[in-house]
Amino acid sequence: MKIEGMFTGLNISSAGLSAQRKKMNAIASNLANAETTRTEKGGPYRRKMVELKAKGEHLFGSVLRQAGLRLTTTNQAHMSDVPVSGGSTDQVDESITATESEDTAPPRSVYDPGNPDANPDGYVNMPNVNIVTEMVGMMSASRSFEANVVAIDAAKSMAKDSLEI
Repeated sequence: MKIEGMFTGLNISSAGLSAQRKKMNAIASNLANAETTRTEKGGPYRRKMVELKAKGEHLFGSVLRQAGLRLTTTNQAHMSDVPVSGGSTDQVDESITATESEDTAPPRSVYDPGNPDANPDGYVNMPNVNIVTEMVGMMSASRSFEANVVAIDAAKSMAKDSLEI
């Protein structure tokens, strides 16, 4: 085993930590601006979303093929685009892309005739932020962050124990 193989788990978990941190930053921004009716761009604040996507998403199928196990499907359309790879399992592409974008959902209209941003009918366009959705996303990101920290601790412990052999 190459020495670089010892750090694969650490690299994967650290990429996960970075991705979850970016997700938490977007959620914090959404919660802080949940009542912002006017931004520099004009109009209400638009909810930020972070989409996480793993590179090398078909790794599971290629590892099974390398092990000599045959995959069977119940539908021919399943896994039709999976490339057959002859690479080593130590060459895992552990990169995760975290893409931030704005939610395209329309803003909420709230009746508040005293607000300076109200239209002639008395309605104010409020941000498309749902506090409950953001709190669920925050709990999910927090749990994922904790799981990656535990995985890093386990990898560190395994590396330390292997040095004591």
